[in-house]
Amino acid sequence: MYIYPKKESEETNKKKFLDKKSYFGLPFDVKFCKKCVISNQRPNSEIEYKHTKDTIKKTIDFNEDGVCDACHVNDLKKNEIDWDKREKELVELCDKYRGNGKDYDCIVPGSGGKDSFYVSHTLKYKYKMNPLTITWAPHMYTAAGLKNMENWVNSGFDNYLVTPNRKIQRLLTRISLENLFHPFQPFQFGQKFLAPKLALKLGIGLIFYGENSAEYGNSSGDLESAKMDINYFSVDQIRDKEIFIGGESVESLKNNFGCTDSDLQNYLPIKKERLKDKDINVYYFSHFKKWHPQSNYYYAVENGNFVTNNERMPGTYTKYNSNDDKMEYLNYYTTGIKFGIGWTSYIASFETRDGDLTREEAISLVKKYDLEFPLKFENDFYDYLSVKEEELPKASKMFESPKFDREYFMSLHDRFRSPHIWKKVDGKWELRNTVWLDTQKSNILDDNQSKTATNWQGNTFSKEKN
Repeated sequence: MYIYPKKESEETNKKKFLDKKSYFGLPFDVKFCKKCVISNQRPNSEIEYKHTKDTIKKTIDFNEDGVCDACHVNDLKKNEIDWDKREKELVELCDKYRGNGKDYDCIVPGSGGKDSFYVSHTLKYKYKMNPLTITWAPHMYTAAGLKNMENWVNSGFDNYLVTPNRKIQRLLTRISLENLFHPFQPFQFGQKFLAPKLALKLGIGLIFYGENSAEYGNSSGDLESAKMDINYFSVDQIRDKEIFIGGESVESLKNNFGCTDSDLQNYLPIKKERLKDKDINVYYFSHFKKWHPQSNYYYAVENGNFVTNNERMPGTYTKYNSNDDKMEYLNYYTTGIKFGIGWTSYIASFETRDGDLTREEAISLVKKYDLEFPLKFENDFYDYLSVKEEELPKASKMFESPKFDREYFMSLHDRFRSPHIWKKVDGKWELRNTVWLDTQKSNILDDNQSKTATNWQGNTFSKEKN
């Protein structure tokens, strides 16, 4: 049973810090990259169905000069990768799978956001492929997300939309928040598993995802392969005791929460032998085409009437990144609580690497917007995460407080605030280390430290209508 969480005292927090305790196996000594604004607390992507509350996180590597792996990857993209050669490889790959125009040549998963639009539209109109677009429905659509989904299809694509059983999805999301403080994890199962499963059913051998995780901090060695690691979405054998969703084993979900096999089928990985028998191949489009998120945004605006939010999104300064799902706002906020780096840190880091921001601008934006509480959809979150007895009678009994509200959420925070990242002072939580104080200590910003983000309105793009 999930017991009502207790708030942590200043004394307990101080003792844990003095004992050099860090949660999730994170490095105790917090450092920030000298080129971007990411810290060494950033977790790498992992095999999510193995993830439990006891999982030790692998984090982004820094070299001896204090530069992160993601910045190193960006340098490789700029200076060492032969993009003409990579494009020739893409052409050869498309030629291999391109059919007679009667069937789909490949699958492109996405939501109609800037990245999935760019990949699918480029494949269809530049490389003459016939892609099937597929979508694992967001938890809660935003107005911009719905409009962009419509614009995507209207740009010339068939789309298979899979919307999971919302009662089960809400339950798994709540469980994931309780165990991992990760409300997006069950959704990621659908993102990773749906495309290979549909490829098997439809006999489509080629799948394109957008960018390799090495773009954001996984090992730069991951760039060597154009393919996604098959372990992300498949296993040798599916065993209920060994597959975890939201940190809870499938066995427990069935026995303790009343879930059935059919309830969980969309959240289970695929047996490897099935994929190998049908020769299903999953590629990263970023291996072949230089990945630049802001350029993807401009492309989507020009070619698909992509729309942004009416205002910047809580926790960041932009209006167009991951703007299709209300739950994304909560996801980046909880990420910030666990690792001390929020949505702005992520976006500003890759925009700094790409030259769209100076590091000084990025630091100012992080100081202004990172870890901002997502008030905009707060009540929607609480309703979504409440386990209603009339809907899930057995599962509701597993929570001391089936109802989820602000008081419960704030208490839950303390379970995931690592003492090496957070300190409690006069009853309020503060970060022990920040990128703006780090720069003051190392005298990196000097005269530019006075820069602020007060007038920042987010990246925008206007297109004159005929």
